[in-house]
Amino acid sequence: MNVQGARAVAYEVLRAVSGDEAYANLLLPHAITRQKLDAKDAGLATELTYGTLRRRGTYDAIIAAAADRTVDRIDPAVLDALRLGVHQLLSTRVASHAAVNESVELARRHGGGRGAAGFANAVLRRVSRDNPGQWMQTISAAARSDDERLGLTTSHPVWIVRALRRALTAEGRADELDGLLEADNVAPRVAMIALPGLAEVPEDATPTKYAPTAFTTRGGDPEGLIRSSGGTIRVQDEGSQLAALALSRALPVREGERWLDLCAGPGGKTALLAAEALAHGATLDANEIAPARAGLVRQAVASVPLEVEVSEEDGRERAARMPGEYDRILVDAPCTGIGALRRRPEARWRKTPADVPDLTALQQELVLAAFEALKPGGVVAYVTCSPHLAETSGVLAEVKRALGDAVEELDARAVVREIAEIEIDLPDQADGSLRAQLWPHRHGTDAMSIALLRRR
Repeated sequence: MNVQGARAVAYEVLRAVSGDEAYANLLLPHAITRQKLDAKDAGLATELTYGTLRRRGTYDAIIAAAADRTVDRIDPAVLDALRLGVHQLLSTRVASHAAVNESVELARRHGGGRGAAGFANAVLRRVSRDNPGQWMQTISAAARSDDERLGLTTSHPVWIVRALRRALTAEGRADELDGLLEADNVAPRVAMIALPGLAEVPEDATPTKYAPTAFTTRGGDPEGLIRSSGGTIRVQDEGSQLAALALSRALPVREGERWLDLCAGPGGKTALLAAEALAHGATLDANEIAPARAGLVRQAVASVPLEVEVSEEDGRERAARMPGEYDRILVDAPCTGIGALRRRPEARWRKTPADVPDLTALQQELVLAAFEALKPGGVVAYVTCSPHLAETSGVLAEVKRALGDAVEELDARAVVREIAEIEIDLPDQADGSLRAQLWPHRHGTDAMSIALLRRR
């Protein structure tokens, strides 16, 4: 087993995430291929990378206590080596001496030589003297509030802890917070999609609970299945599938309808909408402002025999120049992303509360622009991969206030229940809205918010 190669890959990705704001899910597969890791070593590299990213907040508190200095005073290259070492010491079965020695070598090689190595050695040996439970007691005792204690022990920034609590409280489920925070730190099952009308769920696969297009496999690398299907089978979170299906199945489709995916990158929902449009005689356009992500959208829809024009514009401008043209529009808006922390753990360290006002203003503008591009009777699906109330209930309330009698909110919960064909726990929202809120701990999906707005 090439443990050293797996560690090298994990460290490379951690450095890119910390230093260059790279995305682990995009970088890790390329790093694994470049190192020529086999399936077992690739699995170890994946666990080391994502495990370290998920628990970074907890590990930073432990490192600070062991080093007797705040982590912002530690060289970034050395800090990432320490994070990787602490993860191995406290959360894996890797032998302690190997975890220490290899992490010290990473610090020496990338962090400035013998001085960095000596510092890393001292910190990691101090960490290795206590077990995980003892370290949790140490960092808990240093917390200045109950929320900070919860944030440190579950590796969530305090503002995210509070935002998630408020969102659960809006459903009368504040007692589920611990379960949600725990779910954020568990590697999610790999959900896959069989594009409707183009692929079937494999016989040896296990259908998931809610989306008729979703399934899981028995494990292993899904790449072979994806390649053999020509792209009509791919990886996609079940919540993401439900969000797209909520738009395509909210109302019966009339042949000749025009659909638009306004913020389409990276294209997973676009491909599902394309398959649905193809099956019902509708057409689909897509838009993505970032050229690189627009390229991913084109790749995603390439397996669907439907011509999908992908424009590269600001979504507000794209919608504004097509007033009254579309029957269905998906606004999968840019958001904090705190509903997908299982799969994109670095997101919890990238955003701050200061980002929320600009994001909600953009979301509101996108939804209002999309609404103007609807035909009478047309539907906008406003979707965020965030349960933050400012990004869900807040934006929805502002949009409905601005549109007045022109808008009718459809019951997204009823639509999702009809898609699932089984009971799905979607409580009422305190604000009286009819949006559907999915959760990792309750549904096994990303925390997608789905609202459906119809133009009268």
